[in-house]
Amino acid sequence: MTASFFWVYLQSVTRIYHTMELVIVPDSKTPRALPFYLSLEEWLARKYPGRDFFFMWQVEPTVIVGRHQLIEREVDTQFCHSRGIDLVRRKSGGGAVLADMNNIMFSYITSSSNVTTTFSEYTSMVARSLRLLGLDASDNSRNDILIGDRKVSGNSYYHIKGRSIVHGTMLYDFDPEMMAGALTPPAVKLQSHGVSSVRSRVTTIREQLPSLSMADFKAHILRTIPDQDRSLILSPSDLAEVEEIEKAYRRPEWLTGQNPKGTLTLTQRIEGVGTISVCLTVTSGKIKECSLSGDYLSTAENISETIAERLLDTPYERTALTASLASLELSSLIPGLKNEDFIKLIC
Repeated sequence: MTASFFWVYLQSVTRIYHTMELVIVPDSKTPRALPFYLSLEEWLARKYPGRDFFFMWQVEPTVIVGRHQLIEREVDTQFCHSRGIDLVRRKSGGGAVLADMNNIMFSYITSSSNVTTTFSEYTSMVARSLRLLGLDASDNSRNDILIGDRKVSGNSYYHIKGRSIVHGTMLYDFDPEMMAGALTPPAVKLQSHGVSSVRSRVTTIREQLPSLSMADFKAHILRTIPDQDRSLILSPSDLAEVEEIEKAYRRPEWLTGQNPKGTLTLTQRIEGVGTISVCLTVTSGKIKECSLSGDYLSTAENISETIAERLLDTPYERTALTASLASLELSSLIPGLKNEDFIKLIC
């Protein structure tokens, strides 16, 4: 077949056997822009609610920021513009990443009521595939997959009506100059890892296994993670539906509208949670506005709004804040975040 292929596989994370499907997109627009693949995840999740999918994709250089991140803190937008690097915001939490043709993006869609358990099972599955290559691979307590003590894959997730979407990078190789120029993580994040640059934190499949080509690595992933028993060929009308979803990711208000505003900003990296910045407007000793940003993962939408509603008109002091948040378990919104740690941050 001369048309380019787009591969999507079904992979169950439960103990019940599910068939695993190969989805083929007979499309001349490969590689597509990154929002297309994010939209495809959503489309698959909603179109086929009883089926689980895993797929791989690659894009031209694009920075993808997490749902809750401040763009100006994480990305050198002038550098990206000068290099023709696209900028996209995803619906999942976590940190900013640079995607390009040197690395491979993974997407995993499954039916799940517990997104954190699903996420852990997914990262374990990917780490296991790497160990089959003889690599010292492990999934850490948060969202990375490591080879030794260096990151080779970063992942994130979000939940929509009984469905969990997990996606992430796999660094086969990378351009250190482009990565260092495009991404500008806060110093607090780098210090927490005991390193001084983005480059020192990462490794690649090519560095670890120089003789393994990208094509052979991708073939290995297809052999060890998904199955190929059935296939689904997307029709032109299917592609049109995905492209309709894609438009939302291109709206300027989606890209910039998540940036919080406030008159007081407090930032801390919390072990097992990530970097959290809280922006507060305090008037006459009471909180009038509150918004969150950072590279934390989340299990629900509108987290800032939920917390802001609880804190509205609360006196800006520890006892009152504790009382206002007493009936809200923050770890149910941001995994690993204890109420007392959050209150300590904003106080």
